[in-house]
Amino acid sequence: MSAADFRKLADLFPNETVTRSYVQDIQLPAAGGKSPGTFALVTLDNGLDHSKPTTLGPNTLVELGTVLEGLKERAARGEIAGVGVTGKPYFLVAGADLSTVKSISGREHGLWMAQLGHEVYATLANLGVPSFAFINGLALGGGLEIALQSTYRTVSTGAGALALPEAFIGLVPGWGGVYILPRLIGPENALKVMIENPLSNNRTLTGPQAFKLGMADAMFEPADFVEQSVAWAAKVIAGAVTPERANAVDPAEPEVAARWAAAVARGRAFVEAKTSNASPAPAKVLDVMEANRTLSQAQSAELECATLADLMQTDEFRSTVYAFLDLVQRRSKRPAGAPDRKLARPVTKIGVVGAGLMASQLALLFARQLKIPVVMTDIDQARVDKGVGYVHAEVDKLLAKGRISSDAANRTRALVSGSVSKEAFADADFVIEAVFEELNVKKQVFKEVEAIVSPECILATNTSSLSVTAMAEDLEHPERLVGFHFFNPVAVMPLLEIVRAPKTDDAVLATAFELAKGLKKSAVLVKDAPAFVVNRLLLRLMGEVTAAFDEGTPAEVADNALRPMGLPMTPFVLGAMVGLPVAQHVQESLHAAFPDRFTVSANLQNLIDSGVKSIWAAPNGTPEKGPDGKPFIPAESLALMTFGNEPSTAEQVLRRTQDALAAEIGLMLTEGVVAGPEDIDLCMILGAGWPMFLGGITPYLDRVGASERVNGRKFLAAGVASAPA
Repeated sequence: MSAADFRKLADLFPNETVTRSYVQDIQLPAAGGKSPGTFALVTLDNGLDHSKPTTLGPNTLVELGTVLEGLKERAARGEIAGVGVTGKPYFLVAGADLSTVKSISGREHGLWMAQLGHEVYATLANLGVPSFAFINGLALGGGLEIALQSTYRTVSTGAGALALPEAFIGLVPGWGGVYILPRLIGPENALKVMIENPLSNNRTLTGPQAFKLGMADAMFEPADFVEQSVAWAAKVIAGAVTPERANAVDPAEPEVAARWAAAVARGRAFVEAKTSNASPAPAKVLDVMEANRTLSQAQSAELECATLADLMQTDEFRSTVYAFLDLVQRRSKRPAGAPDRKLARPVTKIGVVGAGLMASQLALLFARQLKIPVVMTDIDQARVDKGVGYVHAEVDKLLAKGRISSDAANRTRALVSGSVSKEAFADADFVIEAVFEELNVKKQVFKEVEAIVSPECILATNTSSLSVTAMAEDLEHPERLVGFHFFNPVAVMPLLEIVRAPKTDDAVLATAFELAKGLKKSAVLVKDAPAFVVNRLLLRLMGEVTAAFDEGTPAEVADNALRPMGLPMTPFVLGAMVGLPVAQHVQESLHAAFPDRFTVSANLQNLIDSGVKSIWAAPNGTPEKGPDGKPFIPAESLALMTFGNEPSTAEQVLRRTQDALAAEIGLMLTEGVVAGPEDIDLCMILGAGWPMFLGGITPYLDRVGASERVNGRKFLAAGVASAPA
């Protein structure tokens, strides 16, 4: 490609937020008696505050390449002894500009983008003088690859979020990372960074973790990180310091070749277990890694560019960008339908009705995040003591792991108290119930609480499926009741379904959304409808698979039929994880509301009545295998069930479930349960852990044709989570 082609590509994106490359000359400190010379420090900065990370679009890369070419000429003239690259506070670079990459409409332009990155990074790697990357903060994807392409690297102890997340995003590390990293830190460690971490909820590394793996040659404290890094660079240039790389390998050595092959094989097994190979990107990362063991860096670059260009055109990549950028990064921060935040009331004390596991998790979350008093109540002192004891024990665990300081631990313990009397709620501003999922029990709780609290106190229910409207029927102030539905485990799952009943007022809703923000949860406004969003769709899915099983479909066929979707777990395993009685209870609520679509399995009820916790032969629901290597259902469980004689194939179960989900979502949108399909997708990603490459659920249903089969049209317009029309 020519410079004109790169310029033509950059001109296609006039609205790109350009990350500028600012150069500062520094006279290096003396090392070994005299200064090694002048050091050119390039700082990448988009001129915006820390809420706007620096990214790499075509215009940014063209400018960086131009700057590096100038520095290469200066190096040839002997004007500089080294070049460093660092970033604005808290960031090296957050990687490629995904908005730009998503909007690339043809493979040719995608190939140009990949080649442009390689051209620029090759200049950095071949300046004629040593190059240094000073990783002062977040470095993701192409941002970390800038560091990898440098001759030497330092990292700050305060740097967070170092990663090559491309397998998660739907791409491959396309600017040299997949070639350099296994050679630098060993194939096993590279597999962790490029496959295992991305596919484990997009886990990242801290500065110290990256240093331990060998991704950086030196580590310094944040306060004077750049100064210390420059001083270290001076010693390296002067020959006073020679970095050691204990984890570096040569893939030409037979022993390393064997390790390389084993790492790739382990990676393929990991991808299969995590995604069922439903997304093409992780396997492509492994393909490139496997191939480049015997390729030159230039040959690997060609393969990376071609692979990157292909993946940019896939619907899975576009669905991932839609899910990650449009939903998780944007829509979750501006919830559709949320009232003006100025209406929110201050909350200075919270009451929790109940002291069981869910109630205790809520109390801990409120105390840790909001740092206000929380009081739990229950029917006797033993239960209250157990709930408060749980909170204290969890705080102790956080302290032992170094997650909180001893002062923070003491403060959190002091904020949580318990009582056997609801009079403890008299001065509370917000009281949430977390008691047994029975409507009459919850109504009685709210009747008792309302008699004690102030008229302004907000009442909230953590119900997963019951009618908030029905709970409010007998209240003197039904407008004060709101649904505030958390997902388990409370500390981990980021979604909050905020449920508006017909009489819930805007001030109550606004307060609920502000609380969600304080709790660091993503809130979605939902209408008061049976099981709201996540549980309604999960139970529709589980119901279809269970019905196929009851009709005579073999358990292994039924439970694995949805594997092409790449869900985090199979329906039978999910049922065991949430608890068969809990799942059945929600199914019964949905059956009462929609008897034609949600059936209650007599087989499951027989298992529940007999105390059986899982369909498969394992306490946690994960199937154990019999002598023939296949999972099995215990004979005593089979004796409790009866089956029809109309078995389905896996393909039939999958299509049946796809169509059921498309139909249910269509009805939910017609009912106005949420503002749009985007909120359905956001709920499934954040509340059910569904993979980004599905785009939540609606892009997947559009992609496989279910939306049009059932509803006559797609949920999303072309180009939203797919290729433009």
